[in-house]
Amino acid sequence: MTAGKPNAPLLRQDTVETITSVEGVAALQADYEHLCGITGNKLLFALHEGHLTWCHHFLNCSPNTRDEPHFYILRNAERTCVAILTFIISRRRIGPPKVTSIDLLGADPAITEIRPPLVELGYEHLAVQAVRERLAEMSDWDWIHWAGMSVEFADALSRDGPLEWRAPQQDFILDLPASWEEFRSGLKRNIRESLRHCYNSLKRDGHRFEFLVIEEPEDVRRHLDRFLELHRLRANMDPAVPHPDRFASRVCRNFLYEVCERLAARGAVRLFALKIGSSIVAMRLGFVARDSLYFYYSGFDPQWARYSVMTTTVAEAIKYAIAHGLKTVNFSPTREVSKTRWGPRQVDYGSAYEFRERLRSRLARSAYLAASSDTGYQSRLLRRFIAARGIRN
Repeated sequence: MTAGKPNAPLLRQDTVETITSVEGVAALQADYEHLCGITGNKLLFALHEGHLTWCHHFLNCSPNTRDEPHFYILRNAERTCVAILTFIISRRRIGPPKVTSIDLLGADPAITEIRPPLVELGYEHLAVQAVRERLAEMSDWDWIHWAGMSVEFADALSRDGPLEWRAPQQDFILDLPASWEEFRSGLKRNIRESLRHCYNSLKRDGHRFEFLVIEEPEDVRRHLDRFLELHRLRANMDPAVPHPDRFASRVCRNFLYEVCERLAARGAVRLFALKIGSSIVAMRLGFVARDSLYFYYSGFDPQWARYSVMTTTVAEAIKYAIAHGLKTVNFSPTREVSKTRWGPRQVDYGSAYEFRERLRSRLARSAYLAASSDTGYQSRLLRRFIAARGIRN
């Protein structure tokens, strides 16, 4: 391949490196920085700090699973990095049989919300070809789960080989105008009424709030304890409304502390907090990448639920983003009224399985998906043999 001619067949000048150790992943920072800049990446889940921290905490954290990173680094003739595909090969036992799956980094208990490959525009087909050539040299894998795919990458992937497409992952992006007043005037009537209620109900009952934006590394670390407490309180508030405690396990909590420490050091963390009196009653964790704010998980004290303190926190965070010249707010995946009422646009990320054309692989994949479903007798039985990544305290 020569410069300016992407998506051509692999030639001798092109190189594909395979990284199979955490130390090798740590050495890729410059390549990540270059590729994130070229692709305009705005997601925590494709940053070097996020991937390296994930490897520290989630690799081999389950006793029945042996994980190995297989990061494929594609460089063109000028030795410039044009693609990073971050695969994790997991070998499990379901009773006597062994199952080998290949996932893009981030197969965890909903901690990594989007798992995008980092590929320079125009190099998608070349990246797919390079990965498939390498994986063809392996004989024991049963299926590959491709996730976080752009339209261009999904098109390149679908050209060769059978795929089982899944429902796309829905993400919700809010485009920000120049001012809060312009933004508020464009909202639907119900959310404008909700905002009036939030502010007026606190004022009517004599409560004054203070909105805090916590971003200094030492302050972020100190306030994460309160964030986790509020997140847990929200999860336990109403069993009829599912809001899982995503950080119930020690593995997930340790990941959060380290990734926030790393990202706060580069000025990317925003911990939004609503303080009433002497107590912080609601918090939303966010990450800034380029000109975008990504809303991660949240929590609030149920005693203040009737004041809709979480809505107030989100509104104040949007005001902050507009005031600081950010262009978008990412509300994160999954369709919920708490997101869609703000009027975001939907962005879909492709998801597909590629599996070996052999009966054992098909049966193994079906058994694993049943075990991961959390429903039914089959799931309860199989989960005795498959420890989900990161669920242990």
